[in-house]
Amino acid sequence: MLDEALASGDAVQRQLTLTEPHLMSLAKHLRQLAPHVVLTVARGSSDHAASYFAYLTMQLIGVPVASLPMSVVTLHSSPMQVKNQLAVAFSQSGQSPDLVDSLKSLRAGGALTVAMVNAERSPLERACEYLLPLNAGAELSIAATKSFIATLSASARLLAHWTQDADLLAAGQTLPERLREAARQDWSPAINALKDCQRLMVIGRGLGFAIAQEAALKFKETCAIQAEAFSSAEVRHGPMALIDEHYPMLVFAPRGAEQNGLLKLATDMRERGARVLLAAPADIAERDLTLNCADHPALDPILAIQSFYVMAAELAHARGLDPDQPRHLSKITRTH
Repeated sequence: MLDEALASGDAVQRQLTLTEPHLMSLAKHLRQLAPHVVLTVARGSSDHAASYFAYLTMQLIGVPVASLPMSVVTLHSSPMQVKNQLAVAFSQSGQSPDLVDSLKSLRAGGALTVAMVNAERSPLERACEYLLPLNAGAELSIAATKSFIATLSASARLLAHWTQDADLLAAGQTLPERLREAARQDWSPAINALKDCQRLMVIGRGLGFAIAQEAALKFKETCAIQAEAFSSAEVRHGPMALIDEHYPMLVFAPRGAEQNGLLKLATDMRERGARVLLAAPADIAERDLTLNCADHPALDPILAIQSFYVMAAELAHARGLDPDQPRHLSKITRTH
């Protein structure tokens, strides 16, 4: 897990050469098609990557994006009104039958179907009209790291080409080096704080909520911690009742319009007695963990999860666990 997480910068560097023609071709098609609705289809870490793609699509283009519950198609055979709309599948292996069957059905219904997948020559690739290969390289660890980062990178790159955003395109070119810098951040305070914990909340908002979701999953997978992700806007609607003395919370507060609300929540929770780990850029004095800044704010969450992955692998070892062999899990999950 750690070796693959540290290889994320190299994976994104390969993308800039190998995936770029695919991204440019699809972006040109999307500008011509101008879909009114986008569907994402994914599970697990890939679904968290889809959350990042969805938020960035709505933020930059204004097109509504919804996550498709696959059972609507695979178990109920419900007809989807998707002609000339966009459907994007996110996957590491591209082998789960429900994912493949959903995309076949959406394509038959007239949707423009896209497979954003890491494995080569997968069933998902054959089911879709367009392929966006992640080019992250073989991933052996059960806990996905570099393939998740590669999916976020490819998502941002697609949106940059779709909108012809010169600033975002330029920032993508420097992302590999920024990832290497983020991997060198010292997040040891989190290891010390969470070494013996059994439960915690992971908080984010906006593009950062996808990172909170992914971090919560990795806490469960690799560290056997019952972690749940919440948007900072949702914590006050019920989950806050769980907060008591020393309750652990990891708050991701990268740059952006959401940051002030996240900082205020961190302060409020500390006043309630929670053990808050605030991950924020260097200009936030009250931070506990430092978040690196990319050359475009939309890419900051990618650096955040890079720093987190390194910490999570070390935390698992500190808890006496092997992050490369999570209990009861396998690399490829096939659901129907």
